Amino acid sequence: MNHKVEVTGINTSQLKTLSDEKADILMKKLKNGDKNARDEFITANLRLVLSEVGKFRKRADNSDDLFQVGCVGLIKAVDNFEPDKNVRFSTYAVPMIAGEIRRYLRESCALKVGRSTKDIAYKALSARDELSKRNGCEPELSDIAAALGCETSRVTEALDAIADPLSLYEPVFGQDGDEIYLSERIADESGDLWMDKIALYDAMKHCNTREAKILHIRYYRGKTQTEAAAELGVSQAQISRIEKSALQKLKKYMT
Repeated sequence: MNHKVEVTGINTSQLKTLSDEKADILMKKLKNGDKNARDEFITANLRLVLSEVGKFRKRADNSDDLFQVGCVGLIKAVDNFEPDKNVRFSTYAVPMIAGEIRRYLRESCALKVGRSTKDIAYKALSARDELSKRNGCEPELSDIAAALGCETSRVTEALDAIADPLSLYEPVFGQDGDEIYLSERIADESGDLWMDKIALYDAMKHCNTREAKILHIRYYRGKTQTEAAAELGVSQAQISRIEKSALQKLKKYMT
């Protein structure tokens, strides 16, 4: 059955696909300045954008907006792709499309934190500082919750909600809007996203044992900063600081 989907006036069921041979020919032509070849190549790869839009559809009110933003990522990928690098275009383009969509979602504040959650989070931070000064050590989440008179799970939820999202989407490669994000270099369970394992392995050598362990907990096991803090017996603030330092090292040595 030929499933028809309308996105920004495009009948996606009729989008053409390219053979490897045809794609190579068009790529050579567009790199030599052939605008018609460039347009044809972009149109033939719109399915890559549609695939990524589907992953983010629940996080936006309008799929058309995501599609248009994803097309920007596709165009950047086409213009910056280097055929002699021996990497498939789709492997190169998908992270760039996803990165453009993620950037749009961040800047449009798609994820909002409620006022009551913010209030608890800021009160928790204040209580943490007060308890640290009083006792001379970082307090447990349960101690902070007791000081606020609420459940530990509520404090955990609030602190996670205001945690700096930069860590997951820290650009580790590229510049001028063409960044590749850390999450796209580390996780590759489906085989569809590209990952330079050798570069990541070498960059990890510059992290100390604690930094490497925290990155493993956060990105390979998918734990939150608060969960990592509980597992290692330190504060969420310490996890955040160490993680940021480790990400800066990866960014430096993977660029």
